Amino acid sequence: MSSTQNVLAATETPVVFFIFNRPELTRHTFEAIRKAQPARLYVIADGPRDMFLEDARLCEDARKITEEVDWPCEVIRITAEQNLGLKERISGGLNQVFQREERAIILEDDCLAHPHFFRFCDQLLERFEDNPDVWTIGGSNFLHGVLSVNSSYYFSRYNHCWGWATWKRAWQAYDGEISFWPEWQSSDRWRALLPDKVERSYWEDIFDRVYRKQVNSWAYPWTASVWYHEGLTVTPAVNLVKNIGFGEDATHTRNHNQSVETGRILNENGLDHPEYSTRMEEADLYVFNHFFGGKNLRFPRNLLYYPWVLLNRLLHFFKSAW
Repeated sequence: MSSTQNVLAATETPVVFFIFNRPELTRHTFEAIRKAQPARLYVIADGPRDMFLEDARLCEDARKITEEVDWPCEVIRITAEQNLGLKERISGGLNQVFQREERAIILEDDCLAHPHFFRFCDQLLERFEDNPDVWTIGGSNFLHGVLSVNSSYYFSRYNHCWGWATWKRAWQAYDGEISFWPEWQSSDRWRALLPDKVERSYWEDIFDRVYRKQVNSWAYPWTASVWYHEGLTVTPAVNLVKNIGFGEDATHTRNHNQSVETGRILNENGLDHPEYSTRMEEADLYVFNHFFGGKNLRFPRNLLYYPWVLLNRLLHFFKSAW
């Protein structure tokens, strides 16, 4: 078998595919899954929203696309008849998946995976299965070539959710309410995790809002859960998943397009592994500054930013009171 055939061999890991009401995006992203040919596929579909007349038809059209399975594959469908919302649909769906599976690759309908993504996940899920320090395998790279990585991947604190993989052992620690937050926030362990005061303040604001149930997100609680247990994320040296879901019909990605074109990562020998399992601090700092907007929070830009944050919180308070 040639090296190309090895790279694009059928995916060994079950694939979990979350869909909703965007059939055109679903068609593109499902085609990438078809090429990977997983032996087991979970299609997890959210239901239509009551106030959106087109939702029922669009949800049905998206589901029909996932019926076009023309390779040997066991398909497990988990379908909601009414809309659950992103947090409950994804967290509840993964709870059901990991009742059956020890590992899984996870994609949403707007996450277009490069063919190498699936083999990348396969190999590293196997390599780090029994390593308690590694919690996720990511598909996203937001370094934009500014920082060089001397292997096929590096270790990061940031577990981006645009195409990723994990194990049952890790997902079992997911706490959607981040019940540990008040105690953790006041601990030395939290301050040691994020010694940069700007970065720490940024995430404290987010986790505060999650804890107060002001943010309907599964991804922020997942990040908090991974960090609370000091888990690392494997991040590819090149981007392997492109988010194609930006636009007016998106729920959470309308105006913030930071998607990056994808590229090849596997060579004739598979992957080049780093010598040490240590976090690449300069990469994490770059991602915080340029992906999460940390550079805009630092002096003197923060003189403009913090009044805006205060105004936003006041508006949220009066809206909630009203």
